[in-house]
Amino acid sequence: MGLGGFLGAVWQVELVRMVVLAAVVFSFLAVGGPLFLVLAERKISAWIQARVGPKHVGPHGLLQTVADTLKLLYKENIVPHRADVVLFSVAPVLVAVAALLDFVVIPFAPGWVVRDLNVGILYFAAVSSLTVIGILTGGWASNNKYSLLGGLRSAAQMVSYELPLGFSLLVVATLTGTLSTVRIVEAQPYPAHFYPPVIVAALVFLTAATAEANRIPFDLPEAEAELVAGYFSEYTPMRFALFQLGEYGSLLASSALFTTLFLGGWKGPFALPGLGPVGNGLVWFLGKTYAVVFLLMWVRWTYPRFRIDQLLNISWKLLLPVSMVNLLVAGLLVVAVR
Repeated sequence: MGLGGFLGAVWQVELVRMVVLAAVVFSFLAVGGPLFLVLAERKISAWIQARVGPKHVGPHGLLQTVADTLKLLYKENIVPHRADVVLFSVAPVLVAVAALLDFVVIPFAPGWVVRDLNVGILYFAAVSSLTVIGILTGGWASNNKYSLLGGLRSAAQMVSYELPLGFSLLVVATLTGTLSTVRIVEAQPYPAHFYPPVIVAALVFLTAATAEANRIPFDLPEAEAELVAGYFSEYTPMRFALFQLGEYGSLLASSALFTTLFLGGWKGPFALPGLGPVGNGLVWFLGKTYAVVFLLMWVRWTYPRFRIDQLLNISWKLLLPVSMVNLLVAGLLVVAVR
């Protein structure tokens, strides 16, 4: 086989591999995202509030989300009068696609990553920021003042919290010496893993990721009490479902990245019997990820919503200075160790 034929064959194999992995990731996002997380959140909220939660559709209500999805499929899609039809339709797709693309650099197990980029965490930060464009576009295109206010709140909130989130990512990159998510997992536990900068970076990341996913107590873009669901007030059936896919996909992606950066990724304290390296990696990774998701859901149903001024003050006056100083300390530690 000549060089041209060899390169062509390699290209085709790589394309098939990427398509298969992308299909697996999308299936995981669709099933492990809204279908499972919506039911989990309803059950967790019921547990916290001493209620029963959904229990009529399927055993113990396990098929409730499936029934809700079928209901949405049968409902009519409505576009508001004088709305920008193109942007109104594109916005929810952009939010959902941004959540899907987040998983491209997430390593689920040894060898189980769609693409091991040498700038993986920068890619994650860049792609996740597309969500604010979709939300702002949807709010503006709806021809609704409540939706517009929700979109503007989202822009202010997400841009504000992307800065401390980015500095937290840089702390990990500084200590490990790489931006690849796979290399970061392989480097853990690195010597400085339990140094104060790592713990501070983890807390800042978790707070900023909650705000990025528009979760209570940072759900100002939706704020059902005053904005009637905010930026997606005018969206019906499956377009609304795409926004939910994006929100829960962002929640799951942030939890997966937190697991990758701070909890050792697919590594576990011991090997599970009867499972190979990939099986062990998947079990430990998914277990840690859903534990973080549970923590964020617990926070949602425990604390009230902040005011907009409090929300922005937390970012600009607290998280941003702390994360900048934390990055400086991490850099000094690396220099001192070397």
